[in-house]
Order: sequence, then structure tokens, then C-alpha cells
Amino acid sequence: MATFLGKDFLLKTPVSKVLYHEYAKNLPIFDFHCHLSLKEIYEDHRFSSITEAWLGGDHYKWRLLREFGIPECGVTGVSDDYQKFLSFAKLMPLLIGNPIYEWTHMELRKYFGIEETLSMDTAKKIYDKANSVLKTLTARKMIELNNVTAIFTTDDPLDDLRYHELLLNDSSFHINVFPCFRPDKAFGIEKEGFKDYISLLEKTVSYKITSFELLEKALDERLYYFALHGCSASDQAFDKVYYNRKTDEDADVVFKKGLQGETLSLDELDTYKGRLLVHLGKSYKKMNISQQYHFGAIRNNNSLLYESLGPDTGFDSVSDSNIAVKLSSLLDELNSSSSLPRTIIYALNPKDYPSIVSLINCFQFEKGSLQLGAAWWFNDHHDGIVEQLKVLSAGCMISEFVGMLTDSRSFLSYSRHDYFRRIFCNYLGELVEEGRYPEDIDTLGKLVTDVCLNNAKRFFRK
Repeated sequence: MATFLGKDFLLKTPVSKVLYHEYAKNLPIFDFHCHLSLKEIYEDHRFSSITEAWLGGDHYKWRLLREFGIPECGVTGVSDDYQKFLSFAKLMPLLIGNPIYEWTHMELRKYFGIEETLSMDTAKKIYDKANSVLKTLTARKMIELNNVTAIFTTDDPLDDLRYHELLLNDSSFHINVFPCFRPDKAFGIEKEGFKDYISLLEKTVSYKITSFELLEKALDERLYYFALHGCSASDQAFDKVYYNRKTDEDADVVFKKGLQGETLSLDELDTYKGRLLVHLGKSYKKMNISQQYHFGAIRNNNSLLYESLGPDTGFDSVSDSNIAVKLSSLLDELNSSSSLPRTIIYALNPKDYPSIVSLINCFQFEKGSLQLGAAWWFNDHHDGIVEQLKVLSAGCMISEFVGMLTDSRSFLSYSRHDYFRRIFCNYLGELVEEGRYPEDIDTLGKLVTDVCLNNAKRFFRK
């Protein structure tokens, strides 16, 4: 029987152990997509308690607390920190098979030196010790503790990037932090608040945006501003793929209807969002910026709690829409004009993995230029990561994979990179154990180093 979180956690073969301990374990982390607060990084935020650090913005944990019957006041509400922590400690022993159980204890060991398992019996001791460590364990120290070499934050086009500028000039912090261009709100033409967002964009660029052409111009100007601040990545997130072969003139009609608050058809949404995706794709190509597509989340299912708590509070789920045909047409239009940028495609529904893997190799224009993204969100657990690796290696060259990202709002979640590295090394080791690949440690070791670090650095030109 294996020891819980022992040094060979998740490593089942001799080759797996060599690959992890000699190649993967001590590699720097290149975190090319996260939702960390740059303000908290710059100000070197000091957390008031382990509850703030763990439960303050983690909707993974919020969902479990609700399922366990904890009222909202004990999840996101007014209950005090210790009571919220006790609720989390109470459900912890019951999370058998859930990645939160493993991540929680990996974080307790990594950051706080705590090896006890969390339960009601140990809650008070762990709470007090963690809080004591947090008196000196600040946001920056959490990052530095994990040997992070670069961070890509997620930033709206309206952002003035002031904290990026301040951090760049801060000689006390030596980790590269770059903005990532995330224009989702410019795509949200059917949503309440779209007109207000365009008004804010107008103030940012200092002219009225009365047409689709002017919207494109404004976003290009903001993208150029981001590029001047070291941006080499963009990101767009959708419930499904939006695309049709209408024209920019058609998109202009839809844009003006959207500004008036008119109800738009699905075809009109395809027109507006599809043309904007094509335009931005061309702009990314011109500015040597990689794009990331996140497809497959149904957002804010619980309308009642969305109205009171807002987005990103644990009420999203996996969609089952079909993405292959429209995604193919979108990539083909960009490729046909030599305007397809380096692209990572993340699918929240694993059913889409084979479609994406078979599609991206129709459009490769340089080494690893199109990618199936890492197992994302509801899939970044052990079995989900293994499934993504299997589909990817069966249809593409896993040696070109850009690897894991944090995609988190928590400074403690860098332990998930170690989690991925162990799973990845074990996946390769098991192929050797099964006689499906020779025990070529030099080749496998280079592959591990590339997937865990070098490929992402090359892909994002950093």
C-alpha cells in the first residue's frame, strides 16, 4: 500500500520515479494562464487567515460546501473565518476521490509544513499553525516558493496595466509578470451591460465607437498597448463556437442593434462574434501574439444566486454543444489568408478532444503551432488529465504539448503543477512498463522538460 502523499505519490513505475525526481520535480513553473490579482502581487498581499487564502475566492470549494449543506452565509457570506474553516474541515474526510482532498493536503505540506490530514479533530491545530505561517507567507513569497519564472495574468482591454508597470519597475521582485488580452466583454453583445462596456472603451480610446469598424480599431489600439507591456497571449472564452461566413458589413448591422439593446438571433450572434474572432485572430498574427480559446462552459446556471453573488461563484457547468464544424471554418478562414496565429484550444467537455486533436493537425504552420489545451476546470483531476494525455498522444505528438497552467485565483494552487507533473511522468512510465516504449531515459527526460517548461516558453516567445 502506498503512503499518502509520499515522495512517490502517483508514481507507480521505476521509470516514472526517475522522470519525476530527476527531470520534472525542480523545473521552474511557466504559468501562462491564471486569474491571480496583479494588485495583490504588487502590494505583496498578506492574508488575514487560511480561510481567506483557501476559501476567499475558490469556487471549487464553494460548490462542495453547498453540496454538504452549508448555508451561503458559511460559504461566501458573513460567517466568521474560523466557522467557515470548520465547515471545510468537517467535509474534508468525505472527499474520497475528489482532487480537492489531494490538493488541500499538498498545499498544507508545501506552504505550511503541516502533514496532518484535515478533519474536525485537527482543525484547530491546523488553523492556528497555518495562520501563524501566514504572518510572513505573503503573496510574493508563495509565488517564489514554487520557483515560478513567469506569470500571465488575465486582463480586460480597458485595463490601464498600471500594476504591470509598477511591478516591472520594482527591483525587489524578479519574476516576469505579463498581461494577457481577454476581450470577452467586447464579445458579450447579447448581455446586459454591453452598451456600458462600449462606453467605457470609448473613454479609454478617446473617440466614439459607432460602428463595427471603429470597434475593431479600438480593440487593435488596446492590443498594441498590451503588446508594448510585454503581452504575447490572448484569451477568449465562450459556451460554444460562434462563426459564420457573413461580412463585416453584416456584423456592423448586428453591432448597432446590440447597442440599442435589441434581441439578437443565434445567426446574428454567429455573425458578430465570428467576424470579431476573425479580425482579432488577424491582429494577433500581425503582433505575434498567441491566442487561446476556451469552449464549453454554461455560465451562471443558478440565476437567483447569480443575481446576488455575481459571476465566478460556483454556478457554471459543462456544455454539450457541437464545436467541430464552426471551429474548422473559423480556423480555415484565418489560415486561408495566412492570418492564423499560434492557437491553444481548451475544451471543457472531453467529448470534444478527438475532434480538436484531429482538426489542429490540418492547420499546423510551424512546430506545435496549434494545441489541444490541458485538462481544464472540471477535468483537471487525475483521470481527466490522463484522458487528455491519452487522446493527445494518440492523435498528435505529445512532445510538442505546452503542458499545464494554473487557471486559478489562488496563490496556493501552484501545487497543481506538481500534481500534473507526477501524473505526466507516471503516464510515460506506464507506457514503458507496458512495453509500448523503450526505457530511453534521455529521450523521455527531454520530453518531460519540454512539456513541463520549454514548449510553453517557445510557444509564447518568452
